[in-house]
Amino acid sequence: MTETGTFGAGCFWGVEAALRHIDGVTDAAVGYAGGTTRNPTYENVCAGQTGHAEVVEVTFDPQRLGYDRLLEVFWACHDPTQLNRQGWDVGTQYRSVIFFHSPEQEKQARKSLQALQASGRVDGNPGDGNIVTEISPASDFWRAEEYHQRYVEKQSKRRGLP
Repeated sequence: MTETGTFGAGCFWGVEAALRHIDGVTDAAVGYAGGTTRNPTYENVCAGQTGHAEVVEVTFDPQRLGYDRLLEVFWACHDPTQLNRQGWDVGTQYRSVIFFHSPEQEKQARKSLQALQASGRVDGNPGDGNIVTEISPASDFWRAEEYHQRYVEKQSKRRGLP
């Protein structure tokens, strides 16, 4: 039996690459969640017309991988103090967000956010030191166009990199 986790941390390409390689992840797909438009396209989402965030939906084996490990990687792969942006990518589609799929995931997400905030490890980031990550119930996940799936991996192979 597997579980699902959904995370938004800016552009989904790098987030997908970071999460996909964790032992116990059985699949990772990039897409859109948290908006109001059905069947959104990349162009609609990037134009800020849908309310969706770029996200990664992770399927994992809870016997091999705890949700807390996914949260650790999520926090480490972006700056959760930047509101509606990550670096040069600006807009609500790049917001920091955890879409939880169960009450236990919500509890773990909130606990990990509080622990990170209390740790002081985010104070040196470009944001103001306050974590702005949204924690919301999972809604429809819309898989992104195929050329976005495994994008970093495809680009590395195209360039002849390992």
